[in-house]
Amino acid sequence: MAFHFTDENFNTEALSGELPVLVDFYADWCGPCKMLAPIIEALAPEYEGKVKIGKLNVDNAPDTAQKYGIMSIPTLLFIKNGEVVNKIVGLVSKADLEEALNSL
Repeated sequence: MAFHFTDENFNTEALSGELPVLVDFYADWCGPCKMLAPIIEALAPEYEGKVKIGKLNVDNAPDTAQKYGIMSIPTLLFIKNGEVVNKIVGLVSKADLEEALNSL
């Protein structure tokens, strides 16, 4: 199951861990986000121990969304050593997501 990031835990859980991190910025009302959700949930156990995969609801965590300039959702941020190393905006296929994760 994907981790749930919040404004309160983002710095600790996404920026200071040893593993690379994928953050899915989403909202419950977003259609493409709902289409991406099962892919994120399927990948989380596959990459356990290699990449921390989680979701951040922009309605519940506006400070973090604003800090990273999230204008469209879904937006996927790939974080390594506390730095954003890749960003994908919009709906992507599982294969494209796996390719981006493997490049971490």
